[in-house]
Amino acid sequence: MENKPIVTCAGDQSLFTSLYTSLAQQLPKEPMEWRRSYGRAPKMIHLEANFVQFKEELLPKDGNRALLTFPFLHIYWTDCCDTEMYKVSVKDGMLRWQSTLRLHGSVDWLIVVVESEAKKKNKTNILPRTSIVDKIRNDFCNKQSDRCVVLSDPLKESSRSQDSWNSFLTKLRTLLLMSFTKNLGRFEDDMRTLREKRTEPGWSFCDYFMVQEELAFVFEMLQQFEDALVQYDELDALFTQYVLNFGAGDGANWLGSFCATVKRWSGLLLRRPIDMEKRELIQRGEASLLDLRSYLFSRQCTLLIFLQRPWEVTQRALELLHNCVQELRLLEVSVVQGALDCWVFLSCLEVLHRIEGCCDRAQLEANCSHTVGLWTYATEKLKSLGYLCGLVAEKGPTSEDLNRTVDLLAGLGEERPETVNSLQSPYKKLNEALSSVEAFEKHYLELSHAAMEMYRAIGRMRSSRLIGKSLAEFYMKKGDPERAEGFLDDSLRSYVAEGWSLQVTHTRKQMAECQKLLQQTEDYLQTSALLAGDANLTEEERKHFYQVILTFASQAPTVALSMAAFAQLRQMQFSPPGAVVHVGAALQLELRVRCLMPVAVQVEQLAATLHFSLEQGGARGRAGGTQRRTGQGPQGQGDGVVLFPQGSPLAGAGMGASLPPALELYEMQDRSPSDSSLNSTGVVCKNMHLLLRRHDSSASLDTPTAGALPAAVAVDDGAQMLRARDITLQPGDNSILFTAPTGEPGSYTLRQLCGSVGRVQFVQSHIYPVVQYEVYSQEPQLTIEPLSDNLLAGIPQKVKFTIATGHYSVKKGDALQLSNTDSMPILHSSCCSATILSSTGELVGERALSVQSSEKVTSISLPPTPPYHTLEFQLEVLCHIPPTPFKPDIERLTNGEVRHRPKNHSQADSGMIHIDQKVSIDCPWSIYSTLISLTFYVPFKAKHSILSAGKRKYIQVCLQNVSDTNFHLADPVLTELTDRAHTSSLTRSLTHLFGSSFPQTVCSQQSVFCLWEMRWVKHLPLCLQCAFSASFAPVSASDAHTAFKPYRYEFQLDRVSTLYSLKAEILPSSGDQHCRTGALCGLEVSITRQAEPSETEGEEEESTEIEGLRTTKLMYEVVDNSSNWAVCGKSSGVVSMPVAASATHRVQMEVMPLFAGHLPFPDIKVFKYLPHSAVPAIQPDTDSCLENDTMSLLDKGLDDQGDTASIRSRGSIHSVGSGEQQRGLPMPRLEPFSPGQVFYWSQGRQVLVLPVTDDHVMEVNVT
Repeated sequence: MENKPIVTCAGDQSLFTSLYTSLAQQLPKEPMEWRRSYGRAPKMIHLEANFVQFKEELLPKDGNRALLTFPFLHIYWTDCCDTEMYKVSVKDGMLRWQSTLRLHGSVDWLIVVVESEAKKKNKTNILPRTSIVDKIRNDFCNKQSDRCVVLSDPLKESSRSQDSWNSFLTKLRTLLLMSFTKNLGRFEDDMRTLREKRTEPGWSFCDYFMVQEELAFVFEMLQQFEDALVQYDELDALFTQYVLNFGAGDGANWLGSFCATVKRWSGLLLRRPIDMEKRELIQRGEASLLDLRSYLFSRQCTLLIFLQRPWEVTQRALELLHNCVQELRLLEVSVVQGALDCWVFLSCLEVLHRIEGCCDRAQLEANCSHTVGLWTYATEKLKSLGYLCGLVAEKGPTSEDLNRTVDLLAGLGEERPETVNSLQSPYKKLNEALSSVEAFEKHYLELSHAAMEMYRAIGRMRSSRLIGKSLAEFYMKKGDPERAEGFLDDSLRSYVAEGWSLQVTHTRKQMAECQKLLQQTEDYLQTSALLAGDANLTEEERKHFYQVILTFASQAPTVALSMAAFAQLRQMQFSPPGAVVHVGAALQLELRVRCLMPVAVQVEQLAATLHFSLEQGGARGRAGGTQRRTGQGPQGQGDGVVLFPQGSPLAGAGMGASLPPALELYEMQDRSPSDSSLNSTGVVCKNMHLLLRRHDSSASLDTPTAGALPAAVAVDDGAQMLRARDITLQPGDNSILFTAPTGEPGSYTLRQLCGSVGRVQFVQSHIYPVVQYEVYSQEPQLTIEPLSDNLLAGIPQKVKFTIATGHYSVKKGDALQLSNTDSMPILHSSCCSATILSSTGELVGERALSVQSSEKVTSISLPPTPPYHTLEFQLEVLCHIPPTPFKPDIERLTNGEVRHRPKNHSQADSGMIHIDQKVSIDCPWSIYSTLISLTFYVPFKAKHSILSAGKRKYIQVCLQNVSDTNFHLADPVLTELTDRAHTSSLTRSLTHLFGSSFPQTVCSQQSVFCLWEMRWVKHLPLCLQCAFSASFAPVSASDAHTAFKPYRYEFQLDRVSTLYSLKAEILPSSGDQHCRTGALCGLEVSITRQAEPSETEGEEEESTEIEGLRTTKLMYEVVDNSSNWAVCGKSSGVVSMPVAASATHRVQMEVMPLFAGHLPFPDIKVFKYLPHSAVPAIQPDTDSCLENDTMSLLDKGLDDQGDTASIRSRGSIHSVGSGEQQRGLPMPRLEPFSPGQVFYWSQGRQVLVLPVTDDHVMEVNVT
C-alpha cells in the first residue's frame, strides 16, 4: 500500500511544479526523531509527503476520522517581488486561503516566498525582498513569524541556494511532523474513547475495526511495521475475547452478524497487500467469521513479511486454523459438512506458497520445522475430505458422495486472478484431488510422504510414525494390507517403547486384522495372545481373541509363542531358602505366575529347562557354596525369593516388555593382603551389556515385528527340566510347585520356561533376573575353635571340635588321632558327649565320646554320623607358661614385610604375649595329617627392678594381670638359681619385706608388687640368677585349691654392687643464713668410692697408673630440667678417681635459684669416661684442652679434667665417644653405670630459698 501524508499546495502552481521533483526527492533523505506521548520510546523516521493542489474539498469535515485523506500541512507558494502585484492579487489570494483554513479549523500552514535573481534584473523599481517578506509577515504572521520562509534561487547550485534549501526542508519536516503527531494523538484519543464504549448497546466491532485499522495504515505509511502489527494483534485479541465470552454465555449483539451460515470457503488470500473485497464486507458489517479472520490474518502476514519474519507467519497460521475451527463451534455457526476442511486445506497451501515466494529453497529446507505443521494439517484435512467424498472406499464414491463433492467445490467460488496462471495453486490441487480416486491417492500420498520426510529431517520420529499409521489406515481401507503392515509395525514399536498403552492396544488390533488378511498365522496368534491379555479391551473382545488361540491349538502344526503374552512371572521361592543343597537333598521351587488370559486355561505341561555347569558347584565346600548369588540381585530377597519386576521381559504382557532391565549391582571391595583392611570400595554393574545396547534400530531377535516381544524359541527336550503337568491356570495369580533335580554336583540355571496349550507353546526364552541353585559335594572338614574370645595359657581352656562330614559317612571305629606335646597336654574326663546336627542345623541326637590318651597320642573315637551332617564336641587343653620372658619371633612375609596379625587375634593393646601351639591330627577320611594352630595368651606380665639404700640392696617384682579375667594369687617366692658346682653367695633366702596377706585377688589390669632384701657373705657377685614363682587360679573356679596353677618368672641381675656414692650440699652466700632468689649459692658435690672393684669389674673399667697410683676417670654433669636453678660457670667436667675404697673427690660450683620456696636439688649425673686409646694426630686446640680442678688433691695435670665447652662442642653428653671425629682428634666415649652402681644421697632433698628483698622505690604519678 502506497500511502503518504497529504500536503496541499496553494498559490503559484507553476512555481510549485518547477520545484516538486527536487522537493519530493530531498524531503525523505534526512531522518527525524519522532517523540510520542505516554512514555513511548522515540523513533527515527523518514518523512514522505503527497503534494496535491489545494482544494476546499480536501479539508476534513466534522466527524471524519480518516487519517489517510487528512491534509497534515498547507503551503502557499509565491515568487512575488513587486509591491503592486502583491497588493493587487497575491495578498487577496493569501487572505482567501487563510480564511478557508480558518473556517475548517486547520492551523498547520506555511508560506514560502521564492526569490529569483532573474526577476530582480527585470524589475528595476522593485523594493528589496525583505520588504515583501516583511509585509507578508506583518499581514499574516504577526505571532508566528516562523510560518513564513524564504527560498532563494532553489534551482541554482550555489552555496547560498543550498543553505536556503536545507533550511526550508528542515522547517518543512518539523512542521509536518508536529502536525502529524498532534493529529495522530487526537486520533488515538478518539479511538480509545470509542473502544471504551464497547459495552454500550449500539457499539459495533466492525466500525471500531475500521478506525483502528486506519491507525495501522498510518504506521505502515510511516514504515513502522511493528506498531502497525500491534494494532492488528489488538484487534485479534479483542475479537477472540468476545468469542470466548460468547461461548461462556456472555454474548454481544454485534456478534450476530458473524453467526450467519458460511456460504463461501475459498481460504486465505495472501497474495494481495489488502483484500479490498473482504474489507468492504467488514466495513458494511456483512462479513462472516471466516471473512474477518482471513482478512485480519492477511494483513498480519503482509506486515510480518515486511519485518522479515516469515517463519512466524507459519506459526500464526497454524494457530489461526485451529482457533477458527473452535470459534465456529463456540458461535454455533452452520457450516456445510466438509466446507471447513476445504477452507483449512486451501489456507495451509496458500500460506506455504506465500512463504515459498519470499524464501529460497535452502532457507525452506533449513526451516522445515516451521512449515511441517501446515503440511501435516493439510494432509489430515485432505484425508478427511477423501473419506467424506467416498474416495477411499474400495468400491469408489457413490452418487451421494459425488453430489457432496459438487457442493463443496461450488463453495470455493471462482479462482482468484492471482492464481489463474499457476499450475500448482491450492484451488487447482483441491479440485483435482476431489475429481477422481486416482488423483486423490496421488495428492494424499504426496502430502503424507512430504510431511514424513520433514519430520524425519528434524528428528521428530514420533510424528513421522503417526503419519505412517494414518497411511496404514488408508491402505487398509483400500484393501492393501501388505503396504499397511510396515507402517503399523513401525508405529507399534514406537508406542511400546514409550509406554502408550491405549495406542498399543489400538494399533495391535489393526495389526491383527492386517496379519489375518496376509495369512501370517504365527504372528496373528502372537498378536491375538497379546490382545487376549490386554486389560484395555472389553471382556468380550479379550474372549474373542482367546478363542482364536484355542481354535488353532487343536490344529497342526505346533507353534511357539512368547510367554509374555500369556502369563507374567511374579516371584520364585526356594525351599530351603539358601538354594544351596548337597547331592541328593530335597529342593523345591515355588513359582508364582499371573495368568493374563480372561478365562481359566488348561495347561498340559509347564516346564523349565535347566543349564548345568560345574563352574559354580562341584566339590567345593559348604563355606563357598553358601555364598550364592541367588536372592542377591536387584530383585532378590534374603530368604531365597527372587522377584520378577514389571519392567523385565518376563512381566511384559503389553508395554512392559520393552522397558530396559533393572540395574544388577554388586559391591566390590579391595582389601590389603597383609591386615585385610579396606583400601577401596565400588559398585559393579553385571548386566551393563543389556543396558548399553543400541535401541530403535532395525529388527533384531529381541524385538520382532510381531508386536515387539522377545522371540519364542522351541524348548530343547533333551535338557534337564523342571516339569508340572495338567495345571489349570486361573485368571490372576497362581502357584506352581516344582521339585528340582539334585543328583549331580554343580550349578543349575533356569534358562527357559514353556507352557503347552494344545499345539500352542508359550515360551519364555530368557529368564531375568538370573535364577539358579547349587548342588555341592563337600569334602569332610575339621575345625577347632575356642569357646572364649582368648585362650589363656597356664589354666585349662575348652576348645570346640567341629567335623563337617560332607560326602563321607563316619563309621563305627573311626577315630581322630591327636599328637601330644609337652607344652600343651589334652585334658579329658570320663564323661564326654558329641552332638550331631543336620545340614540345616537341626539337632539329630547326642552320642557318648570315648577319649583314650597315651604318651604320644590321644585317640578320640567318633560316633557313627551320616553324610552331610555336623559332629560337635568339646575338650579341655592346657598350655604351659614358659619360665623365661617369651619373645615371639617377628614373622615376615615373602616380600620382607612384617606380618600383622588380624585384630581378633592381636592383643598388642593389652600387652598380652601370645603363644602359638600346633596340633597334628590324623583323620579317618584322609591319608594326610591336618595341622591346626591354637593361639594362647599369657595372662600376666612380670618385670623386675633393683633398688639401693647405701650398701643395702632390694629386689622388686611387679606382676600385672593383663587379661580380662580376675585371679587369686598365692605363695609368691623369690629364689636364687645356682649350679651344683657353685655355692650360693647369699647367706640365706631372700627376706620378704611386704606385709600383704596371701592369697589375694588380682583384678583385670591390676598390679601386685613384691619386695625382697638381699644379704651376702663376702661380696655381691657380678651376675645373679633369680626365679620368681607364684600360684594363681581364676576367681570363677569352683574348687580354688585344685585349680591353682604355677607361674614362674626367671631373670638375671648384672653388676648390682654399689661402686660410688654421690652427695651434694647447697650453701648460701657468705653472710646469709638462707639462700635467696637471684643470689649466687655454692654447690659442693662429693664423689666417694665405696669399694675396690672385683676382677671382673676391673676388667670393664679403664684405669691408668701414675707413680704407682691407679686411677679411673669419671665425668659429672649438673643439670636442672625443672628450670629452678641456673648453673653459673661450667656445669660438667672430668675427674680422676683413685681405685681405692673411700676415695673422695669434691667439686664446687655456683648456682643461682630462680624461684623462692623449697626447691629440689639439681640433678647430678655421673658417667664412665673412657678416653680413646689412639694418639692424637694433631695438637688439640684451646677448646679441647683439659682444665685443672684446684679443689681436687689427686688431680695431676691438665689432661685429667676436660672443659664443658670441649665436651658439648662434640655433641650431647651421651653421644661423646660415638666414634665420630672432629678436626682429626680421637673422640672419647661415655658409658652410663648400671642401675644400683651409683647411690645418690641427695636425691629427693630440698633447700629453702627466700625471696629477695626489694629496696627499690617506684614513683607513680596519677592525673
